[in-house]
Amino acid sequence: MTDFTLHGYFRSGASYRVRIALNLKGVPYADVFHHLRKGEQREPGFLALNPQGFVPALEAEGDVLTQSLAICEYLDELFPDPPLLPATPLARAKVRAAAQLIACDVHPVQNLRVLKHLREVGLTQDQATAWAARVIGEGLDAFEALIGRQSGPYCFGDRVTLADLCLVPQLGNARRFGVELVWPRILEVERACLALDAFRRAAPENQPDAE
Repeated sequence: MTDFTLHGYFRSGASYRVRIALNLKGVPYADVFHHLRKGEQREPGFLALNPQGFVPALEAEGDVLTQSLAICEYLDELFPDPPLLPATPLARAKVRAAAQLIACDVHPVQNLRVLKHLREVGLTQDQATAWAARVIGEGLDAFEALIGRQSGPYCFGDRVTLADLCLVPQLGNARRFGVELVWPRILEVERACLALDAFRRAAPENQPDAE
């Protein structure tokens, strides 16, 4: 019996972030899977939990939390070791900015509903994919610049932060969209993260609902 239930989907980058956070914190949780391509996230039972019809959603403390970054920060406050955010306000703001670059500006354009809408307004599948790939590339250009002057194996030094939790899932999406990964600092960070058990166990291919 666990106190947390994570509603997700193996290929959801946002769910991937939360899985990493739970693993890093050593928090046991139960999984409930919603197949996004089959539209299970629009079923009434799930909409009662999250009216947006998005994953992830985390059942916790008799309530439901949505939005992956909010969930990760909640877990960080509840289980402060290891911390996902630095100690000083300036450093925390920089980590949050990098995380939000991915979570708010890059990742959403690859959502199924966005790509479906592009096809509905006349783009071919190839055109929609190319547009998403371009946005990913532009975002990773900016991310590389943000972390390029940082030292240490991870985005912001010697500790995993919220920025790493957003970056690694996004690189999986980038590969799926055919983006050539040409960013040396980003790839260095990815290698360091994937050496950690918490990241490996959270990977899409290691989830029970993986296809």
